[in-house]
Amino acid sequence: MLGEVLAEVTRGGEVESIHAGHLVVLNADGSIAFQKGDPTLAMYSRSSLKSIQASAMVRAGLKLEPKLLALVCASHAGTHIHQLGAQEILAKCGLDENSLQCVMDRPLDEELRRVSQPTRLAMNCSGKHAGMILTCHINGWPIDSYLHPEHPLQKAIAIEVETMSGESIVNTTVDGCGAPLFMFSLLGLARAIRSLTISTDSVHQSVVQACREFPEMVSGSGRLATRMMQNIDGLFMKDGAEGVNVASLPDGRTFALKISDGNARAVPAVTAAALKVFGIDAHEVEEDTFGGGKPVGTIRATF
Repeated sequence: MLGEVLAEVTRGGEVESIHAGHLVVLNADGSIAFQKGDPTLAMYSRSSLKSIQASAMVRAGLKLEPKLLALVCASHAGTHIHQLGAQEILAKCGLDENSLQCVMDRPLDEELRRVSQPTRLAMNCSGKHAGMILTCHINGWPIDSYLHPEHPLQKAIAIEVETMSGESIVNTTVDGCGAPLFMFSLLGLARAIRSLTISTDSVHQSVVQACREFPEMVSGSGRLATRMMQNIDGLFMKDGAEGVNVASLPDGRTFALKISDGNARAVPAVTAAALKVFGIDAHEVEEDTFGGGKPVGTIRATF
C-alpha cells in the first residue's frame, strides 16, 4: 500500500526522509479533482469515521445538545472539559465511568499526563463510547456487549457506513479503543464524508453542525482539526490514527488522505496542500524540523 510520495522532510536544504501515501480530492459534484496513489485501496478509516458512527447513533434515537454531540464525534485531548462531557452523557442514563469499555489513558497534554492517573474518561474516544452506551440505554439494548460487532448498535453503524460510502465493508476488526473498525476504500471514505456534509437529512446536519460549532470538543486547543475548523468557515475535518485525515466544505468539496507508514507528522503538510486544491491557504499548519532548538528544515508536501 505504499502509494506515491506525499511529503518530504528536509534538513539543511536536503531531503532527509519521505512519506508516501494515498490522497483523493473530490469536486463539489463528487467527481475526482485530484488524486495521488490509489484511492480505491481498501484501508482502515480509524477515527476519521466517527461522524458516521455518531450519525447512526442519532438515527437510533440519541439526543444530545450540540456540544456533547460534537464530543461523540471526537478524538479529544482528554482535558477537564472533555472528561466532564463524557461524564454528563453517561449521567443521562444513570451510569458512570465504570460502564465505559474503552481502554484507559491519560490526557494528551504533557504536563497533565505527568500528574494524572489513567482513566477511561481521559481516553480520546470516551465521548464516542459514552454516546454508544446512551444510545443502547434509549433503545433497551444490552450495554455490557455494546462493542460486539453483532450488537444492534454496531450493526446499525455498519449499515450507515455502507450507505454513506456506497461500498461494502470488506473487513471488520477492533480499533485502538476497542470498538469495531471497518475496512473500505479511501475513495469510499471521501464519498461518505462528502455525503454527510451535503446531506439534507436532519440527522447528518445535526452531527456536522455540532462539530463546526464546537471544534474544541472534536479534538482540542491547538490541534489540527480544531484549528482548521476554527479558521476556515464551514469546514468539517476529522483525523484518525495511522495518518488518516478527512475534510469537507459545505458545497461538497472533500478530501481524504492516508499516510502509508502511519506517521502523523506528514498529515498537516499534506492537509494544507489538499486544501490548496480548493483555493484555501492553510500553510500555517506546516511544521519545521529542528536542530539545536532552531528550525533547520521543514515538512512539506510534494505536490
